[in-house]
Amino acid sequence: MTTEIKVPVLPESVADATVATWHVKVGDAVSRDQNLVDIETDKVVLEVVAPEDGVIVSISEDEGATVLGEQVIAQLGAAGEAAAPAQQSNEQAAPVAAAATEGKDVEIKVPVLPESVADATIATWHVQPGEAVSRDQNLVDIETDKVVLEVVAPEDGVMGEQIHAEGETVLGEQVIGNIVVGASAPAAAPAAEAAPASDESSDVLTPSVRRLIAEKGLDASQIKGTGKGGRITKEDVDAFLKAPAAKPAAAPAAASAQAPAAPLGDRSQKRVPMTRLRKTIANRLLEAKNSTAMLTTFNEVNMKPIMDLRKQYKDVFEERHGIRLGFMSFYVKAVTEALKRFPEVNASIDGDDIVYHNYFDISIAVSTPRGLVTPVLRDCDKLSVAEIEKGIRELALKGRDGKLTVDDMTGGNFTITNGGVFGSLLSTPIINLPQSSILGMHKIQERPMAVNGKVEILPMMYLALSYDHRQIDGKESVGFLVTIKELLEDPTRLLLDV
Repeated sequence: MTTEIKVPVLPESVADATVATWHVKVGDAVSRDQNLVDIETDKVVLEVVAPEDGVIVSISEDEGATVLGEQVIAQLGAAGEAAAPAQQSNEQAAPVAAAATEGKDVEIKVPVLPESVADATIATWHVQPGEAVSRDQNLVDIETDKVVLEVVAPEDGVMGEQIHAEGETVLGEQVIGNIVVGASAPAAAPAAEAAPASDESSDVLTPSVRRLIAEKGLDASQIKGTGKGGRITKEDVDAFLKAPAAKPAAAPAAASAQAPAAPLGDRSQKRVPMTRLRKTIANRLLEAKNSTAMLTTFNEVNMKPIMDLRKQYKDVFEERHGIRLGFMSFYVKAVTEALKRFPEVNASIDGDDIVYHNYFDISIAVSTPRGLVTPVLRDCDKLSVAEIEKGIRELALKGRDGKLTVDDMTGGNFTITNGGVFGSLLSTPIINLPQSSILGMHKIQERPMAVNGKVEILPMMYLALSYDHRQIDGKESVGFLVTIKELLEDPTRLLLDV
């Protein structure tokens, strides 16, 4: 008996999605809650996890394929023959734990930081001293105010000393550790037994289990995993919470944290320091609220013309350009044309001056595991619809994988944020300084509307434009928003420039 693996239910404003990355292949044994595949929409990446233990029997949609909500993309068979390959791979890995051989030390340094970044923070060490590492393996994440930089191993070897621990502040090109090139990890039975504890606290945990452990304020190393290879499952977490001896065991782990959890019977609280990126986001949002005369104006747009156009040409478009046709390219095109007609909105305040820009760099708000970021799509007035779609997809993937650079994040004259993919019906977005305005797109929802004296059910979407009233008057802001509405309701105008 097989179990169908389906695409999750997509929001109403998202017509289809793309198979981004398969983390398993046919024949692989999987465990319950293991992430099988990433499904990418216009702005977010959805994880599809295994409903139970088993073996991947078939994969019907390859990476890059366009899929619909609840479409079957794979089949999961019953568990049984999966243990042998896994055991074999573990046996093949055993020779790695051979006696250590001498080699030369190579320093691990912080990458060169951009001029606008004074220092950085050690975010996560992915290896521990004594572990074998391979060339190009990610050793440590270095977090700056806006991006995360990966430091990889230059050659095969063994991780040596870690000079700076997680959370410490470091400078560009500062030595933070070393590896012994040409060495192999020493054999040590106790270390091998201790390895699952460190693994369970990081990459081995599935997203749902990791989230549950964080919500309950637990320490993963205190929970015994019963899944394959010692993996922690949701049932293990539930059993740990119900066990009388589990609660005292969690106390020492909590005490070692920067701020201990406060036990309140069955309730507890946990204090976690903000990441560097989250602190930067918080400071910039607070600065925008306190330093601008921010005002928001609203309108609504009938999305039926664009939805009909997209439905008619999406297959031909994807076949010709190799990228699917989404809604964001229409939004970007409409915003770019409106910025041309209202240069005040495409300007910014610098001291007592207003700086008008004769280029059109648009920031696209992207949700990442580390927080909301706004990478920049440059020279949008010179890009075709296909080039815009490809540019947005590239930025979204880089954001998901933590590959955004400082250059990707620098600049931008105007920001588009689409909360509709999360189900938001209406919001008042906050300006992304030093820009003077931001456009919020929302959920496309069918509503009864009066059309020529008759009631029709139409797919409507609210638009919200927040702007700095010190620079932009009501006439320009409302005219700008109405222009976007007119262009979206009649996409032909974008082509004819009328």
